[in-house]
Amino acid sequence: MSRSSTGLRPIYLFCTIGSRYLVGTVGSWYLPGMMTKVRFTVAYDGTGFCGWQKQKQEDQISVAHVIERALEKVFAEKITLFASGRTDAGVHALNQVCHFSTHRKIDPAKKWDLCWALNAHLPPSIVVKKAWIAPEDFHATLSATHKTYRYLILNRPRPSAHLNRYAEWVRMPIDITHLQESSKILSGNHDFKSFQSVGTPVKDTVREIYQADWEWRRPEVLQFTVTGNGFLKQMVRNIVGTSLMLERKGQKPSKIKEIIEAQDRRQAGPPAPAQGLYLMRVYYPQDLDNRCIEL
Repeated sequence: MSRSSTGLRPIYLFCTIGSRYLVGTVGSWYLPGMMTKVRFTVAYDGTGFCGWQKQKQEDQISVAHVIERALEKVFAEKITLFASGRTDAGVHALNQVCHFSTHRKIDPAKKWDLCWALNAHLPPSIVVKKAWIAPEDFHATLSATHKTYRYLILNRPRPSAHLNRYAEWVRMPIDITHLQESSKILSGNHDFKSFQSVGTPVKDTVREIYQADWEWRRPEVLQFTVTGNGFLKQMVRNIVGTSLMLERKGQKPSKIKEIIEAQDRRQAGPPAPAQGLYLMRVYYPQDLDNRCIEL
């Protein structure tokens, strides 16, 4: 048995629960044979990736595939990664939430810097920010309650050589008042079938939007922020594209209500380009957050 950094042997504790027993040190318990579930947040530049989801074509590299390979190098075992949801090719994330399970026993008291270990095997465009030991009932996909997305638009006569991968460029001046009026209609429970792109069939296309608003992030940069309990495939990009189409054509902001009620994708505008979209935050029940132990 190895000694701790203090020179003292670690104290192992045993506790029975029915016919099973727990083994661990102070603050760290596990059932023999039980796997450890790890939760982490990751930021990534979606440029150059085919999206989050792994693809069958070997020449298409996904964000999930790259992270799984890094995890397998660190843990020396096969890892299956779960995320809060998928992002399309070119879409970015500031705080994507993931989880995986490992046979390795991790003691939070030892403050192992898992983020540093993973980032050593990841490209600069993917950064693991924080990690936790998660309770068994946590699931990155199923436990999520709502998400926040943000879309950025560079609105000026000339494009930017530096922002072309991170914002949509719109040359003509945009009337933000028009966009703000149309965004008010989005709040609440609606059937957003008109804003769903083909590719991922779902049984229910009703979603609740808690907040949707346009504002100037800084001169020449416009941002759309939306929070909801779920989003259909390319829903945010289709909303942005439709809002810009209505503003550009001089149609009244209330037209977006007619498009929602039509439940027909053909009535909406084209999707805004992928590079302007960011997954900002994923929310979980407070109880689950409280039971996660930071590494």
